[in-house]
Amino acid sequence: MLRLGSVRPPKRCRSDMDSTSASDIVIIHGNSHPDLANLVAERLGIKSGGCSVFHKTNRETMVEIGDSVRGKDIYIIQTGTKDANNNIMELLIMAYACKTSSARSIVGVIPYLPYSKQCKMRKRGCIVSKLLAKMMCTSGLTHIITMDLHQKEIQGFFDIPVDNLRASPFLLQYIQESIPDYRNSVIVARNPNSAKKATSYAERLRLGIAVIHGEQKEAESDQVDGRYSPPPNSSYDVADTVEMCLPATPSRTRTISVSVGVPEHPQKVKPPLNLVGDVNGRIAIMVDDLIDDVQSFVAAADVLKENGACKIYVLATHGLLSSDAPRLIEESAIDEVVVTNTIPHEVQKLQCHKIKTIDISILIGEAIRRIHNKESMSYLFRNVTLED
Repeated sequence: MLRLGSVRPPKRCRSDMDSTSASDIVIIHGNSHPDLANLVAERLGIKSGGCSVFHKTNRETMVEIGDSVRGKDIYIIQTGTKDANNNIMELLIMAYACKTSSARSIVGVIPYLPYSKQCKMRKRGCIVSKLLAKMMCTSGLTHIITMDLHQKEIQGFFDIPVDNLRASPFLLQYIQESIPDYRNSVIVARNPNSAKKATSYAERLRLGIAVIHGEQKEAESDQVDGRYSPPPNSSYDVADTVEMCLPATPSRTRTISVSVGVPEHPQKVKPPLNLVGDVNGRIAIMVDDLIDDVQSFVAAADVLKENGACKIYVLATHGLLSSDAPRLIEESAIDEVVVTNTIPHEVQKLQCHKIKTIDISILIGEAIRRIHNKESMSYLFRNVTLED
């Protein structure tokens, strides 16, 4: 019996206590890859949020969020494409719009991080990925989910947590299930820089490895670093010159002097493309993190074909496939190119029947679910080593 003025407490359903409230999570996306965003939202069983991103006549980016985001966890799915600058601005403006609308947390889901290849200092340039990381942190992002960064050290540029997911389990599964007689395969590193990734695949599949050495053009790792401005001889004073020219004495027997001036670093001279390893009569599988300019892959495929490879596959996480990549792949000795859907490439698939896609939305969806439920992410990094 209730006394006057007392209030009966509401009944709590068991299902409401056990299940996580889906009303606290909002998924929005820009114009870079709406198909992937819809796939992730569908796997999570929620509807993609009402966010409109468009460009005015003067090419300024406008963002309108239709639903309330106050006190909610926002996940912005925005990947990098060939229109990288617009993709970045859309992401930053969406994040800042959520921040000023009092969102509880803002997680950037960026399967392919733009400018990730510009993570080293060259000449009079700058480390662009560091600048991009600062911009993302300032815009209001509180967490980053990405996949297969070009260099894992990029995570250190951010002042917020970064989860660098791996797509290799999907690609390894494809090799085992979709390549006939994969036991007769050899994992091929397109250049010595890719040898670590190729070794990781080879050890997991218990296969051999081959490495292609030499370059047809200047590689990324061989670009000139620093300013070309040798010091003039007059920059040394007489005392330094006299000291370097003094004859050896018992106290100087372990000091080797050099000629006056700073010695010049010898220039690299690479040989033509050649193969280290045996692929004769076997299936060659090239692995990498990104396929953009395919000319180096086509040249490597020609070398493999000349050395007796019966079939040639190219596997990568990100398929940017810029310029006339579909035509070059179609006319090359490559039999199949397998990439994930971190970057949209439906147009390229229409132009080349050799391109195939693996869906990784389940991995992104699971990462979002675990972060939202405050569960450990270690399950998604099982057996991941420092070399992966």
